[in-house]
Amino acid sequence: MRTRLARRIALAGAAFTLALALTPAPPAAARAGTAADHRTGTLADGANWTADIPPHWNGTLLLYSHGYGPLRAQDAPDPATGAALLAEGYALAGSSYDPHGSRWALGSAERDQFATLDAFTAAVGRPRRTVSVGQSMGGLVNARIAGDPHGRIAGALGLCGLVAGGTDLDNYQLAAETALAALLAPADRIPLTGYPSAAAATAAANSLTAAAGTAQRTPQGRARIALAAAYLNLPAWSPGQNPPDTDDPAGQEAQQYQWLAAGQLRFIMTARYDIEQAAGGDSGSTEGLNWPALLARSPHFREVLALYRTAGLDLDADLAALSRAPAHRADPAAARWMRRTSTADGRLDVPLLDLHTTADPLAPAEQETAFAARVRATGNGPLLRQAFIARQGHCAFTTNEILAGLHALVRRIDSGHWPATGAAALAADQPAGTTAFTDRRPGRLVTP
Repeated sequence: MRTRLARRIALAGAAFTLALALTPAPPAAARAGTAADHRTGTLADGANWTADIPPHWNGTLLLYSHGYGPLRAQDAPDPATGAALLAEGYALAGSSYDPHGSRWALGSAERDQFATLDAFTAAVGRPRRTVSVGQSMGGLVNARIAGDPHGRIAGALGLCGLVAGGTDLDNYQLAAETALAALLAPADRIPLTGYPSAAAATAAANSLTAAAGTAQRTPQGRARIALAAAYLNLPAWSPGQNPPDTDDPAGQEAQQYQWLAAGQLRFIMTARYDIEQAAGGDSGSTEGLNWPALLARSPHFREVLALYRTAGLDLDADLAALSRAPAHRADPAAARWMRRTSTADGRLDVPLLDLHTTADPLAPAEQETAFAARVRATGNGPLLRQAFIARQGHCAFTTNEILAGLHALVRRIDSGHWPATGAAALAADQPAGTTAFTDRRPGRLVTP
């Protein structure tokens, strides 16, 4: 049995992991401790751009797309990585995206990133080549930039990207929230879409989190949390814990609940408000959803079955209750906007290497499976490689893991052929013990 202190440490670690997605990095020049040349400017739509150029620039510009959060110009994922990239001779640049819009900045991000490239060229000089780098929401921007047909990008490195796109994200998150609301707090009528304000979204998330906290005290509640977690693609490995055994459904659910207790619902439901503001409505839908078939596709299906048996609950009855619950219907215009701006269709014009942690609660690694299928369907499969890091957390990379990925991508750009990108090859690029690459591949994304 864990001590109360250990529980607090685990929850604090999970909360910190969720907060990382909202924390902007300071300018790289201020971080690097070098004589990097720091430049800033303003784009036509009011977006800011920032850039850092090392004293001995190697001619390659890394165009960095930041994730969901404050609309501030950033040119690197974090301070240590920014300093390491400058030390290797890379110039860095990135934009804030349009500051007059929503934090879900897909309507302007791609345009602002290419405008930043133009501004950098005018202020500093034309790069010998430009490599796109994107993290989280910026990983979706990056996947779209990798399909640019105009030759402005030589290659792309994705970090924990939402590469399945905003429509899938809205759909599977809404399915999970519906399961929690309908099965744990049906009388509370917790609103899941159409929020009038960010505060209303936060209040709804707090109510749903409280309902999960109450449910966690009983076997029946824990079974239903596991069901919702399956729809959410929520990993069964939380910060501060060892991964549970595959035959330990109780341990799997306990760690999934830790993500919820640490603020998972507050993050995704307040983000839904920002997505609604950007799209002009909600694009999520549960209309006509085949709840049993969706569950059957989940890697957590056996966990759910075992916990329902232990609790003495009728899984079929709960699935029928979800089918009877009022359906959420997507706003057609919002759905069109999301398909146009917030989906990576799999078309690639340059090589793309995606890195992803195996236990990511906000952009599940299973998103990579869905994206890879789209890329193969377009005939661009040879341009894509994906590598995974055995660690809990969203964008929880070490600097050396990012460097190893970048080095592999640069070798692909230089040679025209992918080097080995398996776990052993990527780990060999960096000092022992500084990376956690794994050959484990994620399962299928559970999405309506």
